[in-house]
Amino acid sequence: MNTRSDSAASLVLLDYDDRGADGRIARVTFNNPEKRNALGLAGKERFIEIMTQLKHDESLRAVVLTGAGDRSFVGGTNLAEMANFDLTQAEASATKTHRACDAVRSFPAPVIARINGYCFGSGMEIAACADMRAGASHAKFGMPETRFGIPSGMEASVLPKLIGWGKAAELVLTGDHIDAEEAYRIGYLQKLVPYDRLDEAVEGWVASLLACGPRAVRIQKRLILDWDRMSVVDGARAGIQAYVDSYRSDEPRRMMTAFVNRKKG
Repeated sequence: MNTRSDSAASLVLLDYDDRGADGRIARVTFNNPEKRNALGLAGKERFIEIMTQLKHDESLRAVVLTGAGDRSFVGGTNLAEMANFDLTQAEASATKTHRACDAVRSFPAPVIARINGYCFGSGMEIAACADMRAGASHAKFGMPETRFGIPSGMEASVLPKLIGWGKAAELVLTGDHIDAEEAYRIGYLQKLVPYDRLDEAVEGWVASLLACGPRAVRIQKRLILDWDRMSVVDGARAGIQAYVDSYRSDEPRRMMTAFVNRKKG
């Protein structure tokens, strides 16, 4: 038995929620609760492998990211591992963080971050790249890298568009933490609920996604990525093409006809 390989595989877990004809939901769990689900090199690599595997699964309607237990989503990167990095290792670690975040941001189906506790550093970056974020009321958030002698890089660059330049600058410069109420107020979280209602909050989004055309949702996700890098005019042109592309399948006809012919109570 390859103990090292098995150990790395256990750092990030994958399971499925089969919804029959509607497809299935993938659940990806960061699983290092003794260290607040901190992601070291092995954990990042395992997460990248899983997301790469999942992106080829056309049956997936959504991916839910969460942390093991009720204390942490991802409590940052493994500081004990980072403390003695040489330049090559530092670059490898930062590159893996970027690849992990990009795997979320560019994923072809919607990604939901179920934030069940501490969400620091790379955890806050990964969640920022998700399409939707629901947080438990006891969760804490922060970008503490400057407190450890390094800058917040990689997908910290997503934060200004998400929460505004002022708040993003405050977080990455000071390393201060904020609570879930503040994360919700500044728009980082779209839903804020007590921990025992976190699954219900996530399921609300999942149910809405399952009510939509699966192909339309994937086209829409692609269009959202286009909006992020395009001017308004170019984004509109991309939208026209996406609209036309949706008619390359029978999904619009089938779903519109069903709505028109629905029984009205």
